[in-house]
Amino acid sequence: MSGKTLLSLGKGEKAKIKKLNNEKSMRNRLLDLGLTPGSETEFLFCAPSGSPRAFLIRGAVIALRKKDCMKIEIFDD
Repeated sequence: MSGKTLLSLGKGEKAKIKKLNNEKSMRNRLLDLGLTPGSETEFLFCAPSGSPRAFLIRGAVIALRKKDCMKIEIFDD
């Protein structure tokens, strides 16, 4: 895997999902939640420990663990 991931977004930054590199069960769960390639996401905030991180995706706020964010590629702007 190369390129930027969700983990690289700063607060308030937006990006489009490029690819999900998570394990099959987690990938399917993310797809069910609306994290599909091409969908736009915005990084809202994170817990003081850095995980989980909250993202606005298709009108819903979704919290993702840091390790899962590292496996979700985004398009470079």
